[in-house]
Amino acid sequence: MSPKNAPREKRTGVFVCHCGINIAGTVDVKKVAETVGRHKGVVHAEDYVYMCSDPGQKLIVEAIKSQGLDSVVVACCSPTLHESTFRNAAKSAGLNPYQLEIANIREQCSWVHKDKDKATRKAIRITKSIIEKVKRNVSLQPISVPVTKRTLVIGGGISGIQAALDVANAGHEVILVEKSPSIGGHMIQLSETFPTLDCSQCILTPKMVEASKHPKIKLMTYSEVQDISGFVGNFKVKILKKPTYVDPEKCTLCDECSKVCPIVVPNEFDLGMTGRRAIYIPFPQAIPASYILDDKSCPSLFPIACGKCYHVCKPKAINYDMKPEIVEVDVGAVIVATGYDLYDKENMAEYGRGKYPDVLDGLQFERLCSASGPTKGQIIRPSDHKVPKEVVFIQCSGSRDPELHCAYCSKICCMYTAKHAMLYKHHVPDGQAYVFYIDIRSGGKNYEEFVQRAVENDGVLYLRGKVSKVFQEGDKLKVWGADTLTGKKIEIDADMVVLAQAMRPAKGADDVAKILKVPTDKDGFLAEAHPKLRPVESVTAGMYLAGAAQAPKDIPEAVAQASGAASKVLALFSSDTLSHNPVIAVVDEDLCSGCKLCIAMCPYGARIYNPEKKIVEVNDVLCEGCGSCIVACPSGAAQQINFTDEQIHSMVDTILEE
Repeated sequence: MSPKNAPREKRTGVFVCHCGINIAGTVDVKKVAETVGRHKGVVHAEDYVYMCSDPGQKLIVEAIKSQGLDSVVVACCSPTLHESTFRNAAKSAGLNPYQLEIANIREQCSWVHKDKDKATRKAIRITKSIIEKVKRNVSLQPISVPVTKRTLVIGGGISGIQAALDVANAGHEVILVEKSPSIGGHMIQLSETFPTLDCSQCILTPKMVEASKHPKIKLMTYSEVQDISGFVGNFKVKILKKPTYVDPEKCTLCDECSKVCPIVVPNEFDLGMTGRRAIYIPFPQAIPASYILDDKSCPSLFPIACGKCYHVCKPKAINYDMKPEIVEVDVGAVIVATGYDLYDKENMAEYGRGKYPDVLDGLQFERLCSASGPTKGQIIRPSDHKVPKEVVFIQCSGSRDPELHCAYCSKICCMYTAKHAMLYKHHVPDGQAYVFYIDIRSGGKNYEEFVQRAVENDGVLYLRGKVSKVFQEGDKLKVWGADTLTGKKIEIDADMVVLAQAMRPAKGADDVAKILKVPTDKDGFLAEAHPKLRPVESVTAGMYLAGAAQAPKDIPEAVAQASGAASKVLALFSSDTLSHNPVIAVVDEDLCSGCKLCIAMCPYGARIYNPEKKIVEVNDVLCEGCGSCIVACPSGAAQQINFTDEQIHSMVDTILEE
C-alpha cells in the first residue's frame, strides 16, 4: 500500500464479550483480548462477561474518554442484535457512532465450532479483520428525510382491521387494501370463537363497520398492491383497483339482479358447499355492502351476451364499462396482514385427496355450524344431507409432518378441534365425537379449561394416536388409526371426518412479499427482523407484520400483534423527519463510464443516469447500501461508504495472515 493510500493511524479500542457462555464456552475470550491487544493501532483491549449490559457499555464509554479512542471494535454477537446499542454508547462518549464496528464471534464462530483452540484462532482473525476495517472508516452523519404520515395496510382480516383502526384513531390516514370484495377475512367465516364461544360475526362486524366509516380510513376492497418503491417514511405505492361492475353508491341490495342471473358457480365464502350467482354479495354482512359482478363467470362482459341483471336493476347500479384502475398513493409505513389459508385437502393422499364429500376441513365445518352457513347451522352430511351420528376429528392433518407435509405446528388446531367437537355435541347431543391427537397444545388463557370442558362435560372421546387412512366404504367413511395409550389398532365407521388442516400463508402472499421486498422464512411466512426483540418488524425498514402472515396464531394473538405493529407505525410518525442510514453506495465520477449496468441492478431505484455528465448518480435517500451496484460495476466506480474495496482487501489479507 502506498503512503498516499495508507489509513490515518487511529487509536483503536477492542472489547471482547463472553456473552455468558455463548462465546466463552467455545472461545478463550481472554486470549482473544490479549492477542488483538498487540495488533498495530490497538491501544486498549479488555474482555467482560456481558458487554451489552450497562456496566459493559460504561467500560466502552470510559475507555473512549480516558484513552482518547477514535475507533472501537466490539467482538460479540451479530451486529443485527446490538450494533445500535454499542454505537449509541460510543456516541454518548463523543465518538462518531460509525467509528464503531462489531466483530461477530458468536454466530460466525462460537456457535458453529466445538474445538476451542480452532474457535479461538478464528475469533482472533475475525476481530483483527474488523480492526483493519474500522481503521479505514470515515465518520458519517445520518441523512435526514421527511415522513409521509400515511399508512398502507395490506389485508382486511381481523389483523388488518385492528391495525388500521389503531393508526386511524391516533389521527393518521390509512389506506386499507383487501384483495377480496369484502373485508373480514377468515374470521367472518367462523361460527363461534374459542374459548368463550362468542359469535364471530357479532364481535367482528362492529369493527368492520367502524373501519368502513372511519374518516381517516380509505377502504380499497377488490384491490391489490402492484408495485412499491421508495424507502421508510416515503414509499410510493401503485394499487390495482379491479372493476366490480356495480356502483356501491347506487346499489340498494334489492337482490333482483341475482334472481335473474343464469350462472351458478361455487361459493367461495361457503368453501364450495353452496353455489352463488355470477352477480352476488359475498355474505350478508359484507363491507362494502354492495353486489359485485364476477367477470370470470359472467357471459355479459366479453362480449355482452346476457344483460339480464342490467335490465332488472332499477337504480342503474350496474355498469359493464367499468375498467381496472391504478391508484398511486404516498405512504410512510406499510403493515402486512395478508393472513392465511388452509393446507389443501388434495395434498392429503392418506385421507382421500379431497374426493370424499363428507371429509371436510375446519373452515368447511365452521360454515356448517354457522347460522349464516349453507345449512343454517344444521350439521348434516354434504353427500346425503343426513345428520352424522359418528364424527371423527383428526388433528395435525398436514402439520408436524416434515416427511410429507408441513414440519411446523399450526398452533390453533388443538383448540379449534375442541371447539368443533363441542359444537357438534351441542347440535347433535346423541352423536359421538372422536378426536385423534398427537398431543394437546392449549397454551392460552382459559384454553386448557376449554379442552377439559369438551372431554368432561360434552363427552368427546380423545384418542392419542394418528390416523393412517380414511377411505369410503358404502355410505360410511372407514377410519384406520391407532391408540398409542392402549397399543391397539382402531377402526371407526364414521359418518363424517373433519381435518384440522395446517395453516399456510395466504395464496398470493409470496407475490406481495416479492413486491415489498420482505423476506419469508422456509415455510413461506413473512420473516420478522428478530424473533424475540423485533417480532412485528420486517428487515425492511418501515414495513411491519401482523397476524397469521407472520406465523400461525389465534385471534387474540393476531389482534395483539396488529396493535403492536400499529404502535411501531405511530412511533415512526412521532417525528416529522427520519434519519436514513448514511452507509450508502457512491460513484467515483472519474471512473464511471456511464455503462448504466448498475441502474438495472439497483432494487431501490436509487441510481439515475445524468446525460449531461454521462455518468450515473446516486439518490442518497433511496439507497439502502445493499451493494448490488458495486458487484455490477465493471470499472470499480461504485463503492460503498465504509465497505470500500480497499477495506475488504485489508480484511481478507488480515484473515489470511498466519
